[in-house]
Amino acid sequence: MFSIELTEGAQLRPLEPWQAEEFLAHMDRARATVDPWIPWASVSADLAGATATLQRYADGQAQDGKRLFGIWLDGILVGGTMFVAFDTKVGNCEIGVWLEPSATGRGLITRAVRVLIDWAFTVRGLHRAEWHCNPLNVDSSNVARRLGMTREALLREAYPWQGRRNDTEIWAVLASEWPAEPR
Repeated sequence: MFSIELTEGAQLRPLEPWQAEEFLAHMDRARATVDPWIPWASVSADLAGATATLQRYADGQAQDGKRLFGIWLDGILVGGTMFVAFDTKVGNCEIGVWLEPSATGRGLITRAVRVLIDWAFTVRGLHRAEWHCNPLNVDSSNVARRLGMTREALLREAYPWQGRRNDTEIWAVLASEWPAEPR
């Protein structure tokens, strides 16, 4: 297993099906702030759902596709980041994130996403990293800005969630634009 230190006391590690109980406990703490933005939070409402969510990502990783990583702070799972999509043939990926309220304001998400983008560009040779978010989720848009991404589009009423149609912003950064050092 690997672990990447994000800050003192905070690590980025793979999040796998055998950790479903820990993931479910985390989702229970984070659900109110995660569910409005990430639809899979509501399907991880019991142990079977949490296990299924983690298994979907494990299966994706086994096929060299999507991947899921947790963020642990002082030994407690507090959030994570994922490759929602990872396509080596096309050279594109999409990154998503979530964090429970107790861990906000520490730069953990920005640091974790930087690790994923660095890996996608420098190790896997991908060309483009995307970030999709609801424009009402200002915290998410701010992470994209801090990472130096460009807002490329607003897809109006792009998906149904929680009884209404929601907009999606698309942000992206190209490998040629990605700085070698943090901004």
